[in-house]
Amino acid sequence: MLKSLCIKSNNKNVNDYLFQKFCQLSLDNIYVSNYNFKLYTNIIVHYTGIDLNSFLHEVSSILSDTIINFYETKKLKQIINSNYFYFSEIEQAQILDICKEHLLNVEPEELAIKKESISLAIIDYFSSNKSLILDGFCDFRLTEYIKILDSLVDISVNKFVIDREYTEFIDLLKVYINSKDYGSDIIHLVYNSGESILLDKYKNVINLDNHILDSKYLSDITFSSNDYALNTLLTLLPKVIYIHVIDIEDEFINTLKLIFDTRVYLCHDCSLCKIYKLEKIKR
Repeated sequence: MLKSLCIKSNNKNVNDYLFQKFCQLSLDNIYVSNYNFKLYTNIIVHYTGIDLNSFLHEVSSILSDTIINFYETKKLKQIINSNYFYFSEIEQAQILDICKEHLLNVEPEELAIKKESISLAIIDYFSSNKSLILDGFCDFRLTEYIKILDSLVDISVNKFVIDREYTEFIDLLKVYINSKDYGSDIIHLVYNSGESILLDKYKNVINLDNHILDSKYLSDITFSSNDYALNTLLTLLPKVIYIHVIDIEDEFINTLKLIFDTRVYLCHDCSLCKIYKLEKIKR
């Protein structure tokens, strides 16, 4: 049984990658050749064995990897430019960076689904065709794969917008803080299991300001159960904030550091820290 397939591309890096991968196939009865023409380099794969399914599986696997490695970023750019053209070039580049960051940390299951969507399209195409122009195939034959990339772009845009609003929110609070005089000298914030306790410079407990709905400082962005603590700090405007971290730093601590900047000092092992750590052990 003879099966000959031709893959056409005018990208030298793609051609070199494909030729190398096809030559490394472990299947017997495979012969690989390439011919340079005016528009394309043709990579031809001949198979004379009897296990056609295995052959097509191997070919589709190599082509799937090729598309992901060499064409994915280009497709993401096209989707961002087409669907989110109202963002500036800089903003579109930032969205693309978020997409790339996701792809660097993609779960194996997600990658497998993406690769399978490409492989199925390739096998279906080769069921009635012997020649494939790689650029055109990526543009017109990968409907399911493009849907996956569309979803990734949408998620990345949402993250971009949230991150931008968060940054603007932090900047707004910093402007407010820097425009006001200090309201108090020192406040201690004991941070234990995601909960905040505020103490004055004499280590007396400060009642948290829970009129958060009336606050003109907080936006729609919430900081979990620590909204009240943040609202109180924005009202008291301390000169120095000692944050006593009893277990771990998290988003709320990082937010306080961004907002209050040089006013924040972190502590993990002072006498006050030890008291609260001991209380935590006793529980």
